[in-house]
Amino acid sequence: MKDAVTTAYERRFPHFRHIRPASHQFFYGQCDGVGYAATRFQLTPGATYEERVGMQDEGSATKYFRATSTGHWVYIASDGFPSGPHGCADVPQIPSALAAAWGDCSVAG
Repeated sequence: MKDAVTTAYERRFPHFRHIRPASHQFFYGQCDGVGYAATRFQLTPGATYEERVGMQDEGSATKYFRATSTGHWVYIASDGFPSGPHGCADVPQIPSALAAAWGDCSVAG
């Protein structure tokens, strides 16, 4: 699933090719039969200068995805800058019940 979500993000933002979900920051769940995922990305070896510069802001924002009826994943939103005070509960594309189950996407550091 992490690979499918990463591919969805790369499809939407093709200038990021050397990325993977950040450790301990991947959320997944279903609401009303629809799959949702949230993650932050980090660079992988081989990242270009442009990717490193671009990820300075992008890497701090959580990205949100939804599964389609065909089983593919699509990018649906990103945290704002700065992110809302309630984490993913502030992202209207994420069902509130799922945001609550994810602890508003907070990760103890």
